[in-house]
Amino acid sequence: MNLATYKENFLNYLSEEITVKEPKNLYQPISYILNLGGKRLRPILTLMACELFNGNYKNALNASLAIEVFHNFTLMHDDIMDHAELRRGKQTVHKKWNENTGILSGDAMLIYANQLLENYDVNLYKKLMIIFNKTALEVCEGQQYDIDFETRNDVTITEYIKMISYKTAVLVACALKMGALIANASKTDCENIYNFGFSLGIAFQLQDDYLDTFGNVATFGKKIGGDILENKKTFLYLKTLELANKEDKIVLQKLFSTTEDSVTKIEKVTAFYKKYKTDNYIKNEVENYTQLAYRSLEKTTLSNESKNVFIELGDGLLDRVD
Repeated sequence: MNLATYKENFLNYLSEEITVKEPKNLYQPISYILNLGGKRLRPILTLMACELFNGNYKNALNASLAIEVFHNFTLMHDDIMDHAELRRGKQTVHKKWNENTGILSGDAMLIYANQLLENYDVNLYKKLMIIFNKTALEVCEGQQYDIDFETRNDVTITEYIKMISYKTAVLVACALKMGALIANASKTDCENIYNFGFSLGIAFQLQDDYLDTFGNVATFGKKIGGDILENKKTFLYLKTLELANKEDKIVLQKLFSTTEDSVTKIEKVTAFYKKYKTDNYIKNEVENYTQLAYRSLEKTTLSNESKNVFIELGDGLLDRVD
C-alpha cells in the first residue's frame, strides 16, 4: 500500500476506537488531541514494517494506535510544561479545558496505550511491552535533559544528540520494531529496522533544527527562528559556540540570555551561524545519520523493493524545501 492508504486505514481504526464516554471531561480531551491531525508518521511506520516483513498490517493496528496515543500523551504534557497555547494551530488541551484536566487525561492516555497492547498473545505482548516501556522511559529522560539544558551553559553536542535521540528518535525506532515483532521478523531484522528508525529520527530532528532557522515558512509550516527566540541550545547554536572566537562567543551567549522577541535577534544569531558556516556542518550531520540509517536498512532481509519503500519514505521526510 502507499502511505496515503496506510494513513487512511489507521485513521479509520482510530475513529472506531477513540470514543467519548463518561466522564466526558476525561475522554473529550483525549479525542480532541488525537483528532488535531498531523502526519501520523509513527503509526504508519508500524503498519508498514509489519506488512513489509510479510505480516498482515491489520494485526499491527492496536500497536500503531498505542504508539500514536502515547505520542500525543507526551505532547499534551509537554504543552503544559511549555505553557504552550497552540498545538497544530488549535488551542492546547490545558488552555481549552485546564491544567488539571490536561494532566489527568494525559495519564489516562498512557494507561490506554498500554491496554491496547493487551490484545496480543502473551509471548508477543511481553516483547512489545519490553520495547514500549523502555522507549516510554527514554522519552521522559529526553524531556528532562531538554529541561535541564535550559539552565545550563555547558551543554555539549554529544549531550544534545543524546537528548534528541531520546525525545524523537527512539519512538520512531520503536514504531518500526513493534511492527516487525508483530510480523514475527527475526531478532536481527528487528534490531536493524530499529537502528534504521533511530538514525533516521536523529536526521529528521537535525533537519528540523536547520529548517527552523534557514527554512522557508511556506514549506516548513512553522515560524522561522522559533528556536532562536526560545533560546534553544540546538546543534546550530552549540556548533557555532564551539567554532566562534572569544568576542563572538560572548555576544552569542548574551543574545541567548535574553527573552527579546524580535526579528533583530533572529537576524543577529543567524548571521553568526552563517559566519561560521554552521549550516553546512548540520547538513553534513543530517547526511551522515541518513546514510547510517540506510546502512542499517541494507542489513535487513527485506527485499530490495521493500527497502526502496523505506528509502523513499526517508528521502521524503528529509526533502523539505529550505
